[in-house]
Parts: sequence; structure tokens; C-alpha cells
Amino acid sequence: MRILLTGASSMTGLWFAKRLSKAGHHVAATFTRTNSKAYGTSLRGKRVALALEHVEPVFDCRFGDAAFLDAIAQKQIDVVCHHGAEVTDYKSPDFDVCWALTNNTNQIVKVLRAIVANGNGKVVLSGSVFEGGEGEGSDGLPSLSPYGLSKALTSELFRYYCRREGVRLGKYVIPNPFGPFEEPRFTTYLVRSWRAGETPTVRTPDYVRDNIHVSLLAEAYCRFVEGLGDAPGFTKYNPSGYVESQGAFAQRFAREMEPRLGIPCPVELVNQTEFTEPKTRVNSDLLNAADLNWDEAVAWDELANYYELEDSARN
Repeated sequence: MRILLTGASSMTGLWFAKRLSKAGHHVAATFTRTNSKAYGTSLRGKRVALALEHVEPVFDCRFGDAAFLDAIAQKQIDVVCHHGAEVTDYKSPDFDVCWALTNNTNQIVKVLRAIVANGNGKVVLSGSVFEGGEGEGSDGLPSLSPYGLSKALTSELFRYYCRREGVRLGKYVIPNPFGPFEEPRFTTYLVRSWRAGETPTVRTPDYVRDNIHVSLLAEAYCRFVEGLGDAPGFTKYNPSGYVESQGAFAQRFAREMEPRLGIPCPVELVNQTEFTEPKTRVNSDLLNAADLNWDEAVAWDELANYYELEDSARN
């Protein structure tokens, strides 16, 4: 297939691009900056450099703009994989939902009609388990943040207009991915604490979440894109990884990393007394690793090797 992918500069987008390319698909990836040098040597810049080994780049291009519409037509795109989303200050309670929605769905009707003009129109939209109404869990499945709300509204607009324009829509709902080239979040905090000879503290050990190796997520993503039918309609997939408390996941992560990193990996779990988020929020479609030809031990090895290289580069 000929695929147009947004969001390839993200950790998950990089892995999706690599896996789709490995499967033999031609992947054209959009980047919002003018060239690869504009990303510098930051973590995002490193991801872009790696992505360029697997994709045909379309620089200075945003969803729905003239360059994007031209790419659909000129490259005879079969599937638009809309993985990118507006994430500026996404953790802030003042995240601009309306601005994000506008950017995520810019010129959506023109985009869909351009896809249809190429033949069988298909879109794969990346969603989040933290959108309102997604996944399984407690407290009525609310949007967990303004960012989650923007993702939910983006999904609603795509469902409406894809149905109206006769475009096949697949929604791929992402839980908590972790792996090489991720932003420095929970698992990076754990490893950096161990490297410093410190014991990391897990302050929300009772939250039940769905953490998943990014390589497994990418395998399932490729299978989902390949299996999406041509006829108009809607299909959704909620891939699931390690469904357990954050405390249990931290202990799992420590068990896997300790022999691979060759250093002690203790973890301190504090007594959680505040629950500002729903206690449980997870995906529902448990993945079959064997069916996807995914090796869990290799994934842990890759992650440990990544942290070894990161540590060497920092020193």
C-alpha cells in the first residue's frame, strides 16, 4: 500500500513508520518543519533522523494544508494514517481544546474527498484510551484531561465525515506505550534513578493502567492497517499490553531491567491516598504475541540496550 503518515516524529509514530516500511509498504511521512536539520539534535530530532531511513519525507506539511492535499494526489495514497495530533502543553489544564481540534481536523472534508478520488478511501486514526468513552475502567470513562477531550472530539468529527463521504475509518486506540526513544516519563525516571544509585518512588501505585511495549504496539498497528477493509464503515481496535497496577508494572520493569542493566533496581511504593484520576483505565483487546511474531524477551533486550546507549551518550 501507499501510506501517508502524520506524527512520525513521535516515539510511537517512528515505530509505526518502521514497521509499515518493513512490511513492504511505501510510507510517505509528513513533518511540520522545513527540513530534518530544523529538528536539531533533540530527542525528536533523533527520531526524525531514524524515521528518514524508512520513509519518504514531506516537509513543511500539516494535516489538511495544500501540501498535504497535494501529497495525497501526487503520491496516489491508499491510506492516510493520521497519527499526529496537536500536543502543545498537552499536560496543562489550560490546554486549548478548540485549537487542537481545528488543527487535528483541518480541511477534513477536502482531505477525505482527495482520498476518495484515488479510489478506495481509507483512514486510520490514532486514538487514546484516555479519551472520554474509550477503553474499560471506572468512574464512567470520562476524558482524563483537556487533551483527552480534544482526541475524543477529533474522533467524533472523523466518524461523522467519513460516514458522510463514504470513507472507511479505522480507529486504533493507544494505551500507555513505553520503549526506545520515548519522552522522559515514568520508565525513564525509573532507569535514571537506578543509574544514579537512587531508589525511585512510585507515588500512584494503585492506579490500574495498560502499559505496552511500543514494538508490540507497532506490530499490531501494521496488522490493523493491513486488515482494514475497503468498503465504507467503521472499525475500532483497542490493543492491550500489561494490565496491572502501576506499582506492579514498576516491579515488573525492575525485574526485567536489573539483570539486563547489571545494577540493583529497587522500587519504593508509597501509600496512595489521592485519586485525582479514575483508578482503572485500560484497553480491552488483549494481543496475541505469538500470532504477531513478537518476542517479549527481545523487546526487553532492545529497551535495555537503548538505555545503555543513552547512558553512554550522556557521559
